[in-house]
Amino acid sequence: MLKITTCPSCGSRKVKKVRRSWTGSFKGKRYTVPNLQYHECPDCGEKVYDRDAMREIEAYSPAFERMHPRRKSA
Repeated sequence: MLKITTCPSCGSRKVKKVRRSWTGSFKGKRYTVPNLQYHECPDCGEKVYDRDAMREIEAYSPAFERMHPRRKSA
């Protein structure tokens, strides 16, 4: 499990683990990953995703539809 204590972009020590809906887009197609857990810096907005978060994003992304046919993009 990834434990981030310092922001890799600005060096802030205020990085927090958050859980919220995350929205992305691929080729103009928007999609949402509900309740995604990742690290976020309140100072600069940098987001850091661990392996599990990246797998969740891939599961919802239209870019990976062939790999995850059961999941529907929102």
